[in-house]
Amino acid sequence: MMGVGKSTIGLRLAKKLSYAFIDIDKLIEKKEGSSINIIFKNKNEQYFRKIESETTLAELKKKNVVIALGGGAFLNKSIRRSVKNAAISFWIDVSIDTLIKRLKRTKKRPLLFKRNLNEAINKIYLERKKIYSEADYRIKCSFLKLDEIVNKILNIYEKTRD
Repeated sequence: MMGVGKSTIGLRLAKKLSYAFIDIDKLIEKKEGSSINIIFKNKNEQYFRKIESETTLAELKKKNVVIALGGGAFLNKSIRRSVKNAAISFWIDVSIDTLIKRLKRTKKRPLLFKRNLNEAINKIYLERKKIYSEADYRIKCSFLKLDEIVNKILNIYEKTRD
């Protein structure tokens, strides 16, 4: 879900593992030469989802990487199947109240534009929750500090490698 801290957590986790870090949204912005907002505005969400799928599927073929997917990427069946086959997935979950606090002033989230923020976040979260629950592990983060979240993921990851 947007605003949960995937990029921050992923970067810190990658450093601890000495792995590369890939933020799919940032990679798309770099490839497209514009922000996701502009892509949504000028080309539409369908175009963005196509680029997101191509980019994500290519990056999932790499080894020794930590990948932060975009908030909507796991909804795509091809991406979800590829993640399940090629990686260990974590649903970084925070409460809706935490999301609202974090996303209150954002100008970077096209799915929240021109909408009642509380309603939009509730609707998006509830629509996505069932699919997010297909991740290998769910990390409930509302009461955890950043390092606690990273260490929890690291511990799970290391146990899967034994």
